[in-house]
Amino acid sequence: MDAINNDESFRDSISTITAEGKRAWLYPKKPKGKLYNARTWVSYGFLIIFFALPWIQINGHPFMLFNVIERKFVLLGIAFFPQDFFLFVLAMLTFVVFIALFTALFGRLWCGWACPQTVFMEMVFRKIEYWIEGDMMQQKALDKRPWDTYKATRKISKHLIFFFISFVISNTFLQYIIGVDDWLKIVTDDLSQHKAGFISILVFTGIFYGVYARFREQVCIVVCPYGRLQGVLLDPNSVVVGYDYKRGEPRGKLTKSVENKLGDCIDCHQCVQVCPTGIDIRNGTQLECINCTACIDACDDIMDKIKKPHGLIRYTSENSIKQGIKFKITPRIIGYSAVLFVLLAALSVFLLIRTDIETTVLRTPGLLYQKTDSLHVSNLYNIEMVNKTFDDMPIELKVVEPKGEIKWVGNGITKLKQQSISQSVFFLIIPKSEIIKTKTKVKFEVYSNGKRIDKTETNFLGPNN
Repeated sequence: MDAINNDESFRDSISTITAEGKRAWLYPKKPKGKLYNARTWVSYGFLIIFFALPWIQINGHPFMLFNVIERKFVLLGIAFFPQDFFLFVLAMLTFVVFIALFTALFGRLWCGWACPQTVFMEMVFRKIEYWIEGDMMQQKALDKRPWDTYKATRKISKHLIFFFISFVISNTFLQYIIGVDDWLKIVTDDLSQHKAGFISILVFTGIFYGVYARFREQVCIVVCPYGRLQGVLLDPNSVVVGYDYKRGEPRGKLTKSVENKLGDCIDCHQCVQVCPTGIDIRNGTQLECINCTACIDACDDIMDKIKKPHGLIRYTSENSIKQGIKFKITPRIIGYSAVLFVLLAALSVFLLIRTDIETTVLRTPGLLYQKTDSLHVSNLYNIEMVNKTFDDMPIELKVVEPKGEIKWVGNGITKLKQQSISQSVFFLIIPKSEIIKTKTKVKFEVYSNGKRIDKTETNFLGPNN
């Protein structure tokens, strides 16, 4: 935002890196206030959902599963396979456009209120740190203190708890990937039978522990691509956590002699002290800001003490502060909304027409037609059938046009196991009288328990009559 002080030098560096290029460890002050309490309750809801989802099942099957290893995904109880990759791509495009629209409207509201990194860091690990080591000044004093029993007890206790929570998160993360049933086998069976699973748990535990014990805010500043995109997704009408410089400037210590000459900001630095990424929100919107609202609570608390109204730092937009313009729908928002509507409509249509069984029949490449006898011609076909359901299904393949007969090579496909892919080979034998050109379109239908569940088409190569 265009503050009265136009010094933009703060953008040349970040608060977590010193002038020598080393890590500057942050000691954010423990936040308090209405918004912090609201975020705490929201985080409780998120944590309940996060830890409960892998255990929720529909008819004995997982509600959510992201098995990247076996390329099996279950969303809202519906199984998706590699053959549904186009749906995944469409869903990702829809999600990206939604993020762009959401950010253009509400800034990084997601980051401050619902991002797993923020929830675990600020609402779990940071709370434990405050409980064991104390607030900002106590933590600084403890780190400067020589190693003794007092310091060792607190540091070791904190990191043991951090590691245990990371272990719990790691196990839950693995449940999302392989499912609760397979996870239970890893933790209950003989360890020698599940070495890979146990190693995965330890690796993920180490990653989560490293993130929350050491890497911390660097995830938001350095790693997260969403934070990097903020600069191109926001515009002057986006709602962000902002400092009202028109009301706050010029800032200075509150005294009777200058009370009428200063703005409402008394330069107490409370907004800086509570910031988990170490920024000064009074400098305007910055890449590091995750919209956690800790600065809003801190500022409102100071405003109460000096008998000034709340809102010096608040959810607002640049145009609202600079020109007093209320929120309005812009062409950019309309464009994002239109694209999102089209993508949602397309995704909905494809999901509605998506079949439980997907059948692919292709003529075996490199082979010509074969004359079975003087009246019939045959082609060899490869067939692949995908069962996307959680039930075994009896299968019958029928040729409906033109008239013909199917002869399987081997046992053929008569039953599809749940969530599986079956492949086979068969000959399609067609009377010469049904062949009117070199390539004849052939239509197949797939039945299960007398009900048609899928259909497919291919070509039949024969003599040109």
